Amino acid sequence: MSVKMKIKKNDNVIVIAGKDKGKTGMVKMVIPSENRVVVVGVNRVTRHTKPTQADPQGGRKQIEAPLHASNVALIDPKDNKATRISIKVGKDGAKTRHAKRSGEVIE
Repeated sequence: MSVKMKIKKNDNVIVIAGKDKGKTGMVKMVIPSENRVVVVGVNRVTRHTKPTQADPQGGRKQIEAPLHASNVALIDPKDNKATRISIKVGKDGAKTRHAKRSGEVIE
C-alpha cells in the first residue's frame, strides 16, 4: 500500500534519524511504493561489482541507498531548519505545499 508522499524530487531535506542524522541533501529519487527516498550524499553504501562491458573496471562503488521517508524532513526555506509540510487548496483548486514552521510556500 503506497501513501501519498509529501516529499518530492529536488527538495532539500535533512536527515532526522539514523547513522547520517544531521546531514542535508537534495532528493535525487522518490520511491512511493516503498515510501522511500534517495538523497544525494546520504546513506552511502559500498557495492562490489563485477566487470561488465558497460563498466570494464568493476570494483567497489559507493552509491546512495534509499532512506525511509519518515527519517527525513523538509528544510524550511526561511530559516533552514526541519519542518513539517501542510497542503493547502487554493480558491482555484490548486494544491500548494506550505512549511508548518514559517508558513512559506514550497515551490
